[in-house]
Amino acid sequence: MKLMTKAIEKLFVKIGDQSNVKDPTIVCKFFNPIGSATWYATEYTPKDKVFFGYVTRMTNDEWGYFSLNEMQEIKLKFGLGIERDLYFKSKKFSDVNFVNRM
Repeated sequence: MKLMTKAIEKLFVKIGDQSNVKDPTIVCKFFNPIGSATWYATEYTPKDKVFFGYVTRMTNDEWGYFSLNEMQEIKLKFGLGIERDLYFKSKKFSDVNFVNRM
């Protein structure tokens, strides 16, 4: 699966830096199809291919950086890898229903 498209990259550029935004827009969502990790990307640096966003895991949710290259290299069981939620529409952080959010 292609994790980054030109259209998504353009949307990140359009939204821009959200470091001082109280309720940032989540542009896209990535997930582990056989695990609990989910990455909600709010910013992207094309030069470094690095996202910033909210990451949820079983009991540890946090804001941080994550690499597109590293996500593309992850190989899971059954030939699966990290996937992008094709049906996720950009929305404000406060509008996302986080299952594991504390």
